[in-house]
Amino acid sequence: MITKKQKTLSTIAVSTTKASTNYHHGDLYSSLLTTATELISAGGVESLSLRKLAMRIGVSRTAAYHHFTDKNDLLIAIATQGFVSWKNKAEQIFTDNYLTEREKYQTFVHYYVQFATENAAIYQLMFGGTLWKDKKSPSKLKEVAYPSFQFQLEMTKSWQKKGLLPASPNTLRLAQVTWATLHGIAQLVIDGIYADASQIDEMCQCAVDLFLVPNKK
Repeated sequence: MITKKQKTLSTIAVSTTKASTNYHHGDLYSSLLTTATELISAGGVESLSLRKLAMRIGVSRTAAYHHFTDKNDLLIAIATQGFVSWKNKAEQIFTDNYLTEREKYQTFVHYYVQFATENAAIYQLMFGGTLWKDKKSPSKLKEVAYPSFQFQLEMTKSWQKKGLLPASPNTLRLAQVTWATLHGIAQLVIDGIYADASQIDEMCQCAVDLFLVPNKK
């Protein structure tokens, strides 16, 4: 027969175990990032707080603060994850031996806009004013963002040498103008100005045709 005291002790033990499990929640860091991204995708950056995030996952605020010092730190982590994902995919495109150089460039242009529009909340953190305004971006964000920019610059230089892109423009300026063009298309889609998928594809292809040097017949 279980006494009242034993029941009380059992309840305390279960509660302690749950609290411990919540605090050391499987891969809590990944869960926080995934859920935070879902929250800002649904309601914007303003809808996110570590308190709401902890409640959504079912852990204590202490557990959330164990991984992120504040909301801005969490947003930086989301943007950082975005840059890593973006760069990994770009590298896959550029090293795909089954694609010609022209096909690689075309694929990259379409991928850039697709990534931005399918991951709008992350993309706007990566390239928007929330984290970059007034040049106050923390060093840990720059450490992952700048290599992504540099990678695109190196590819632009490579394509110029191979004759795919015009050789005369300054490489940095050409990379910047290409980036600005793709960013503009992506932002128009994100803002809802362009929503027709066929129009988006046509704009991307138009950008490809404008930047690439025509094939010699």
